[in-house]
Amino acid sequence: MNDQGIHVEGLPRLKKPILIVGFDGWGNAMNISKGMVAYLIRKLNGKEFAKINSDRFYRYDATRPWVRIEQGVLKSFSPPGGSFYAVQTGPDERDVVILKADEPNLRWFEFIDDVLTLCKQLGVDTIITLGSMYDNVLHTERIVSGIATKEAFLSRLGKKNVNFIYYQGPSSIHSVIQSEGPKHGIECMSLWCHCPYYLQDTVHFGLLSHLGDLLSSLGEFKIDRSELEESWEKLSDKIEEMIESKPELQSVIDGLRKAKSKGAGKRRRNIDNKNEKVIKLQDYLEPE
Repeated sequence: MNDQGIHVEGLPRLKKPILIVGFDGWGNAMNISKGMVAYLIRKLNGKEFAKINSDRFYRYDATRPWVRIEQGVLKSFSPPGGSFYAVQTGPDERDVVILKADEPNLRWFEFIDDVLTLCKQLGVDTIITLGSMYDNVLHTERIVSGIATKEAFLSRLGKKNVNFIYYQGPSSIHSVIQSEGPKHGIECMSLWCHCPYYLQDTVHFGLLSHLGDLLSSLGEFKIDRSELEESWEKLSDKIEEMIESKPELQSVIDGLRKAKSKGAGKRRRNIDNKNEKVIKLQDYLEPE
């Protein structure tokens, strides 16, 4: 098998492209990170041009391949990995490169070196990575935090009401990108959405829409978010109905609102206490 870290079918010709990265895994609460890049690929008609070599960067016992078996016959076998997509935008916009992938298990620095080498070949000068975490926030809020390697980027984030991150603890591959990018002459930003910890097993279309708006502004390209806003309007109506009819869910929301009104309970990056009250939204939604 070819030992290259990234298999490139052909380099697209792009104008002033930026790279937007969405990983599945540790930093993908409510599927915001990978879901956002999947939406961009679909709405912007992204064309796949390169694939990650799964054997180099993934442990199959940690991120297991996905199979489809029908009537005793193996129909498909899909290892973990990811692909790069190219988007050619309008004349007054920047083109976009999108990486949609599972977070690698192995050789992070080698993987990022391969990504940055590809960026240089494409003319990419800016990388925006996307992440999301469960937090003490309400489903009605659209809160995003961020970091950047350049003072001018921090100023732009501040003008967009993006909170600056203060954090010490376990990290993700996003931090390697932030660390290594400037060494290759590529500036980086990372945007992290705060997801309500009490809702799981669903997609927060409102956060996706807000994140899409941020990316459109920071990346200097256009994206139609109407589908996301319409989906969120329908889902938020169902959530409000559930809050009114389910005492268990009502108590969670009331408690959080009271704590926020008193300024109590600082936001947490990860909600992993098994005693926390968590509502699996699919348990309450009626099948359509």
